[in-house]
Amino acid sequence: MTYVIAQPCVGVKDRACIDECPVDCIYEGPRKLYIHPDECVDCGACEPVCPVEAIFFETDVPDGWTDYRTADAEVFTELGSPGGATAAGPLAADHPLVSAQTQQAA
Repeated sequence: MTYVIAQPCVGVKDRACIDECPVDCIYEGPRKLYIHPDECVDCGACEPVCPVEAIFFETDVPDGWTDYRTADAEVFTELGSPGGATAAGPLAADHPLVSAQTQQAA
């Protein structure tokens, strides 16, 4: 099991969760942050600091956002598990689910 970052993060990317994560498993895409499911240790430190309440335990993702469980895992298919977001740097592209969403107003 792992944590998932859902739709409220798209276009926001506050990054408070990145600062709080003790294992550096939150990666930055162009429009959304992603939790690497193989690197997350399920500590939950990221969840309470998210200002837009976008982070959920995998089994607690609201029904309208369940596709984000798959998106957070699939975005790492090619990248594999580099052992931390800092070393890997930003992701080149968002998952197609995120890319297909209209840009939110600032």
